Amino acid sequence: MSRFSCAGPPVYRDGVDGGPRRDLLSGVGDPDDRGEPDVALTAALAAYADMPDARTEAAVLAALGGARLLVPVVAALGEAETDPDGLVRDKSADMAAVLMRGRDGRTALLAFTGLESMRRWDPDARPVPVPAHVAAQAALQDGAAALLLDVAGPVAYAASVSVSAE
Repeated sequence: MSRFSCAGPPVYRDGVDGGPRRDLLSGVGDPDDRGEPDVALTAALAAYADMPDARTEAAVLAALGGARLLVPVVAALGEAETDPDGLVRDKSADMAAVLMRGRDGRTALLAFTGLESMRRWDPDARPVPVPAHVAAQAALQDGAAALLLDVAGPVAYAASVSVSAE
């Protein structure tokens, strides 16, 4: 797994650690964004898939630094109730970013290069367009060790995230 650093300390949410809340995944993208993948990042990922070496991996990380990613949010059941007939209904739901746990126990925040790759994973997920460095900060905020790009293809790639020493 490659390292993708973001500047500054991780930002925490209220209710998690009592610190100040900053909603990183609030959709800071371009209003004209149509969900197309970043051309440079797509090309770098394809080159890495063809020949995974230090050179192609460095190209992926360089392209990732300037890319817009789509972080999926999905509905998560908050509370349920059972009616008199025994039917269970949603009482409340929250929207949540998605973390996956790897075989090694580490977690990664899912992110996608474009709408097509995100819909391949879950057609009902809602895209939140953010710069890659904001996705990395959100991953750290949620306790994740990595960004997992395009988990359903065409080229899945995991980049570990950390706070840079700057």
